[in-house]
Amino acid sequence: MRPVTARRHLPVAGVAIAVFLALAAVVLGVWRPWVPSPTTAPIGAASTDENAVAIAPAPLLLPDDPTVLVFGDSWTYGSAATVPTEGYAYVLADLLGGETIVNGVRGSGYLKPGIDGPAFGERITALDPTLDPDLIIMQGSINDREQGEAGYREAVTAAWDAMSATYPDATIVVLGPAPHELPVGEGTARIDTDLGELSAARGWWYISPIAQNWITEQNYLSVIDVDLGRKHPSTDGHRYLAEKVAAALAELGDAPVTEAGSETTTEQ
Repeated sequence: MRPVTARRHLPVAGVAIAVFLALAAVVLGVWRPWVPSPTTAPIGAASTDENAVAIAPAPLLLPDDPTVLVFGDSWTYGSAATVPTEGYAYVLADLLGGETIVNGVRGSGYLKPGIDGPAFGERITALDPTLDPDLIIMQGSINDREQGEAGYREAVTAAWDAMSATYPDATIVVLGPAPHELPVGEGTARIDTDLGELSAARGWWYISPIAQNWITEQNYLSVIDVDLGRKHPSTDGHRYLAEKVAAALAELGDAPVTEAGSETTTEQ
């Protein structure tokens, strides 16, 4: 599948969005449950490697007019939006003041092939190595929730290694699965835990919509189209998710830095 690029096209909206992100950063700065701890695994995690050590990620620094590769499943594709280009990955371009290169394949995951293309690993090998993104958002996927845990972490590791090798200068942020139904299923929760631990081991930022309670019983029907959308975000839901992602990324830019050999953190 050929990636689709969304460019910023509303310069006036950029001012309003900048104000929104600034306010969001202040609010979110009080509590950062999506940030992996430098010394502990996520609550409830059952790590398979007793020697695994989490690495504190560096603050996320993006240039003006950043190029962002958004890679994922049907949510990234824009399923259930009025048109796919109203999906969160496209809307994100305006919110970040840059452009997004959207690569979403419906039904795909790290283990599961999709409707329009193969699983994540094979899709990564087909990416154009000349894209040169500043940031890569690895989204999802709930599509692996019924595949079982056997081989899952290995598939994730191989896919992430391939993405890092293809774009060595890009920063990679992992956007975990968002629940398509409530309560959150056991398989989806397992994926969230696995991705959080694997991200922490690499020193990558992990954003968990589950831990952040982005989708709750109170807002579920305003975010998820349960009818024609087959439990994908509605157009309004995609806009909401884009705003959540943009605010989370802004907050990562204000993250504390842990100096080597020091137990204290400093703000940059």
